[in-house]
Amino acid sequence: MKDRTICILGGSGFVGHHITNRLMCDGYRIRILTRRREQHRDLLVMPDVEMQEVNVHNPAQLKEYTTDCHAIINLVSILNQSRVAGETFNDVHIKLPATIAKVCQQNNISRVLHMSALNADVARGHSYYLRTKGNGENIIHQAAREGLNITSFRPSVIFGPGDHFFNQFASLLKQIPFVFPLACPQAQFAPIYVGDIAQIFATALNHKETFGKRYDLCGPRVYSLRQLVEYTADLIQVDRRIIGLGKGLSRLQARVLGMMPGKLFTYDNYLSMLTPSVCQEDIPRLFNLKSTPLETIVPGYLAEHRLRGRYPYYRQTARRKQP
Repeated sequence: MKDRTICILGGSGFVGHHITNRLMCDGYRIRILTRRREQHRDLLVMPDVEMQEVNVHNPAQLKEYTTDCHAIINLVSILNQSRVAGETFNDVHIKLPATIAKVCQQNNISRVLHMSALNADVARGHSYYLRTKGNGENIIHQAAREGLNITSFRPSVIFGPGDHFFNQFASLLKQIPFVFPLACPQAQFAPIYVGDIAQIFATALNHKETFGKRYDLCGPRVYSLRQLVEYTADLIQVDRRIIGLGKGLSRLQARVLGMMPGKLFTYDNYLSMLTPSVCQEDIPRLFNLKSTPLETIVPGYLAEHRLRGRYPYYRQTARRKQP
């Protein structure tokens, strides 16, 4: 079954769920390596999905559980470091891709799909996050010299049911009454639908023209962060005055929140947002896919936040326009 078994690292996460479902439809067997197997019972009951409790940072364990795999998909990433949990950018974004490349050579695995990030660049990335993502991307592509067929993807912010972008802002908007201070309100994004991401990964898996390539992935429209947050507030029907913070106050907010539990917003996040998260084109023509507008998807899953709203909605005299 080696030619039909795909190993997904990070497969229990938001994007991993969607890619798993898409590849199952194509007849593949999926092996997901995760640290906490029992926390993902929805995946445990899926046919043709095998969940293994593995520390993917351990080379011996990674080698053991990928021996019979046709390809490896690496989706492992963190937005913030947690030295307490033993997760640093260096460990996750640099060391892990190097380990994957080595294990692929040992197990004669020739295909790797790697999730990077838009603006990832080891030399020019504004943030440590972007520099380490760029470094790891370079490391995995250098393995092509040893016969590995590598493709990496660099998406803008990803949206869809269960996402960490619109859902988080919806929760924050409900929790913070009246006035919502927003750092980096003019930061630009071109959100891409997670279903499109899954389709792109499935198409690329056995498409030789994608070997060795790095693809920037964006949705059909560019929005400012303020537009996206105002749109979220409208969808969940909460009346909040969005106060855009200037550079100085944005940096201060990042410093303060970065020291608090949960790290909702850190100084490194602030630095990442200084570079527009946009592409020259949305989805490369090779994938023969028309990108999905967020307005056709986001209202459906944010409806739950509206139904569970804590604060009354005061109808505005003039509704904000959609972004």
